[in-house]
Amino acid sequence: MAEVIGIDHIYITVSDLNVSERFYDRVMIEALGFRKNKFTLAGDPHIQYFNRLFGFVLRPARVLSKHESHAPGLHHFCLRVDSPAEVHAVAEQLRRLGINATEAKLYPEYAPDYMATFFEDPDGIRLEVTNYRQERRDRHDHWSQRTS
Repeated sequence: MAEVIGIDHIYITVSDLNVSERFYDRVMIEALGFRKNKFTLAGDPHIQYFNRLFGFVLRPARVLSKHESHAPGLHHFCLRVDSPAEVHAVAEQLRRLGINATEAKLYPEYAPDYMATFFEDPDGIRLEVTNYRQERRDRHDHWSQRTS
């Protein structure tokens, strides 16, 4: 059986490519250090933000409606950084860039070491940045010893 080793890319559709590009330039490039390229696919402009691990691609929507996180489909998208200190730094940088990110704080109801900040993109897609928690590290490091 093949093992999935990561997410290659995520596509999101946006109502206004220019508005979303300005927002995601601040989030993905200025706060998180991604790189960016643009391409056209089937006549539609696309904007890709990428790091060493995966791509996050914007494409224009064909149907205009506000995103509803409790309707079928994407609820939220969470990005992981290494440490709680980095979650704090990202939240502060997002707010300096004019993005309404929550204060980074501990959410013990999720996990004892779950630190996160939350914000929304121009279309209402909920985004989160969290730390690489110990349970996730253990899962990664001891995968072959786990039974479930």
